[in-house]
Amino acid sequence: MKTIGNHNYYVYMLPNKNKTVLYTGVTNNLKERLYYHKNPLPFSKAFTSKYNCYFLVYYEHFYQIEDAITREKQIKGKSRAKKDALIFDFNPSWTFLNDDI
Repeated sequence: MKTIGNHNYYVYMLPNKNKTVLYTGVTNNLKERLYYHKNPLPFSKAFTSKYNCYFLVYYEHFYQIEDAITREKQIKGKSRAKKDALIFDFNPSWTFLNDDI
C-alpha cells in the first residue's frame, strides 16, 4: 500500500577527490547520507569508504521511491562517459555540492 503525502528521495553521485571513482546511490535523506559517507564506521568495507567517495556532484529529486530506484538502476547501467556527461549537464564545473545541501 502506498502512503499519501510528500516524500523525498534522491539519486546521487559521489566521486573521490580526484574524480577517478564514481559511486551512485539512492536515499531518502541526502544530508544525513552524505554525513555517513564522509564519516563511515571504523573498519568499514563499504565502497565509498574504501575509495573515499563522499563529494556530492550530482543529484535528482523524486517523490516516489520506485521512481528513484528505477533511475538509480538506469544511471548505474550507463557507461562512465555517459555518467560524466550527466554530471557535466547538471554541474559543469563538477563543484562539490556537499555544503549546499
